[in-house]
Amino acid sequence: MKISSLLVLLLFFNGGILTAKAGFGTPDGSEQWGYARVRPKAHMFWWLYRSPYRVEDPSRPWPIVLWLQGGPGGSGVGIGNFQEVGPLDPDLKPRNSTWLRKADLLFVDNPVGTGFSFVEDTDALVTTDEEAATDLTTLLKEIFNKNETLQKSPLYIVAESYGGKYAVTLGLSALWAIEAGDLKLKLGGIALGDSWISPEDFVFSWGPLLKDVSRLDNNGLVKSNSLAQKIKEELQNGLYEDATNSWSDLENVISMNSNSVDFYNFLLDSAADPVSLTALELSKAIALNRYSRYLDSMRATPGGDGDLGSLMNGPIRKKLTIIPPDVIWGGQSGDVFSALSGDFMKPRINEVDKLLRKGVNVTVYNGQLDLICATKGTEAWIEKLKWEGLKEFQAAYRTPLYCGDDLTRGFLKSYKNLHFYWILEAGHFVPVDQPCLALKMVGNITQSPAP
Repeated sequence: MKISSLLVLLLFFNGGILTAKAGFGTPDGSEQWGYARVRPKAHMFWWLYRSPYRVEDPSRPWPIVLWLQGGPGGSGVGIGNFQEVGPLDPDLKPRNSTWLRKADLLFVDNPVGTGFSFVEDTDALVTTDEEAATDLTTLLKEIFNKNETLQKSPLYIVAESYGGKYAVTLGLSALWAIEAGDLKLKLGGIALGDSWISPEDFVFSWGPLLKDVSRLDNNGLVKSNSLAQKIKEELQNGLYEDATNSWSDLENVISMNSNSVDFYNFLLDSAADPVSLTALELSKAIALNRYSRYLDSMRATPGGDGDLGSLMNGPIRKKLTIIPPDVIWGGQSGDVFSALSGDFMKPRINEVDKLLRKGVNVTVYNGQLDLICATKGTEAWIEKLKWEGLKEFQAAYRTPLYCGDDLTRGFLKSYKNLHFYWILEAGHFVPVDQPCLALKMVGNITQSPAP
């Protein structure tokens, strides 16, 4: 999709950031949003919420959470905001478990081409996680460098699914920019929620996990393990796009042999999952966009009369006022996924190691019922870390977690700057399945002064 050059000239005449402060419904200025031209022909959309629950505490500054969605191609402005942790749900009703209770929230449609972000030419799409991180670093400079108020709040990068790969590459890119004096912010930490950090470890986890919970038999396990081994060999030989294609084949094999298990909650069928109702895939091309299609959420919302796409391209677009007429929310998401197909299966364990060695607080959290980024796979890639504190971390005891009752909701293990949350009875989308514990967790991660 190409955007009218005249429109872009009018909208981005200053070559920088266009901000709508105190937009529709926010006369107090509690919301800000805008576009940043991160590169020629590449425009990134962001939306910042200032928390009404802010607590002033000189010893514990009020934090900001930057939410990064996965996919690749999933919209943080749409999904993370309205379906998971923002102030309103898809029916525009208040969310009691919004993370604004613990922090300000910054949602970004990343990479360019996702959600309301757009490129004027598909050649401007990113092809690597590092390129996405460079764009995000440029965005952070635009937002933070001229705003001393925001600079006082530590920034926590919280990611979900493929967003975890963006988070660790952004974390390093932001640190380099901070050290060079080019970026004026304090990085508080990084949280990796059900994150696609090591694809190889995840695909090897699928067969054994599903066999253990009776969703695959031995025949299905053999087929799954065979394809996982093929993926491993392709990765070893640097055949990354081939590995992405084999990943798609493996998902289809899993679906056929499990009678369409839901990849976001292995206790459910795809068609029965109220969260990912559109996860049933009919072809290889659609399978590549399984996660993106959920995130686009083209389904009726429970108790509502519309879908997220209609919400974003209707009332939300009208509220924001600055979306170019040629830009459709999610219209370039498929192109985003395709452009990253060569990077999709690359691991980012080394980046986690580098962050830990630099002393950055790294939190990993995983839903017990997730399949696509199964806890079994997450534990496997953590064991591959070269971080000097790994042995002590592994030897540490877990602490049980509760949320207003005596039922065990999860566990936490910590050593120095590495923290791991096991979230029980949650699938891939932890804030949706366990909103109470997720809210408590983000308060702990950010050291929020909120009660």
